[in-house]
Amino acid sequence: MAGRAQGDRDRPQSGSILHVDMDAFFVSVEQLRRPELRGLPIAVGGSGNRGVVASASYEARAYGVHSAMPAGQARRLCPEIVFLPGDHELYSEVSGRIMEILRSFTPLVEPLSVDEAFLDVSGAHRPPVEIGHLIRERVYEDEGINCAVGVASVKFLAKLCSKLAKPEPTSSGPSGGAGVFEVPVGEERVFLSPRPVSEIWGVGPATLAHLSRIGIATIGELAEFPQHRLEEVIGKAHSRHLHDLANAVDPRPVIPNTAPKSMSHEKTFPNDLHSPEVLGAELAALSDSVASRLRASGVAGRTVTIKVRFGDFTTITRSHTLAGPVDSGVVLAREAKRLLDAVDVAPGVRLIGLGVSELEDPSHRQLSLDDAGDPSWQEVDRAIDRIRDRFGTEAIHPGGHSGAGPRGTGWTRPS
Repeated sequence: MAGRAQGDRDRPQSGSILHVDMDAFFVSVEQLRRPELRGLPIAVGGSGNRGVVASASYEARAYGVHSAMPAGQARRLCPEIVFLPGDHELYSEVSGRIMEILRSFTPLVEPLSVDEAFLDVSGAHRPPVEIGHLIRERVYEDEGINCAVGVASVKFLAKLCSKLAKPEPTSSGPSGGAGVFEVPVGEERVFLSPRPVSEIWGVGPATLAHLSRIGIATIGELAEFPQHRLEEVIGKAHSRHLHDLANAVDPRPVIPNTAPKSMSHEKTFPNDLHSPEVLGAELAALSDSVASRLRASGVAGRTVTIKVRFGDFTTITRSHTLAGPVDSGVVLAREAKRLLDAVDVAPGVRLIGLGVSELEDPSHRQLSLDDAGDPSWQEVDRAIDRIRDRFGTEAIHPGGHSGAGPRGTGWTRPS
């Protein structure tokens, strides 16, 4: 959507913003490759006492299970729940295909995460609601995944509408749901007025408490509240943002082809780990995962960061910026191991993570005489990608011994 003149800030231009959100995305992908799991309460995420639910099926949600919930709490709510480990390479692959489906309707697609995106369809010949239904049909026909579509004049409302388009969770699966939900142009204030103020972006527990103290419970009450008085309670910038959204003012355009700023992966352990060798092997596996996603996205990164969380929840990060961008699991594992070597892990590590930032075109890669930069390793990366493309993401993994490859990367040298 084109930017609006200041005088037009409070007048919606068209109902051409769509928000597309996959239903229980991680779980849906897992059920596609394991159909016997359909109809069961399922959670994707860590299954140990320290694990966290990343995605829950509608059958599990009926028991109160939701994302970001500790695994132990999920089991107490639903003793028969089935936990599955995440397969982020596969999710990224499916997400890429879904985003291409969305781009077949409009080039103005702004991904927010692997399972949701904004679209601007103002230049399309079909009505936005019709496009929403067509998107749902295409995504299901091509990928076997259901999605919800919100249609509105601005981003904030479109995202709220997609939530309202989703089905309700029941013990026997999803029930109802319009699939596509629209707020027609001109009816934004009427629609928003009775809704709880907690549904506005940026209203967390602290802000909600402040608003409650001054008698604001609904979006309509916030819209009518004098902004200068609101500033005294929550500050100037925040009050302007919330007041605008309450009045359906959200001038942000859909920004297409937003490149990721970083990619990362982390793992929480059921028990604290104290061995540098074992942690090095875990970093090798994380490096392989992140590198695979980098190559699938056509990017490489310069800055490698490890995240270490100890048993007492103290968390540290260590980073190193390379001379050129890399997308090799071997190189990432080597750099991650160097960073880990400078950390005292004796107190016990609860979680370890690896991230890559400063992403750019991998063609700018700098050649190296180091063994991990040997062209044979780039051939290994390409071979790994081909194997996974043909046989699935679980077909090949890095070696399990952190000292086997160059500088303890967890890999063995190719012949």
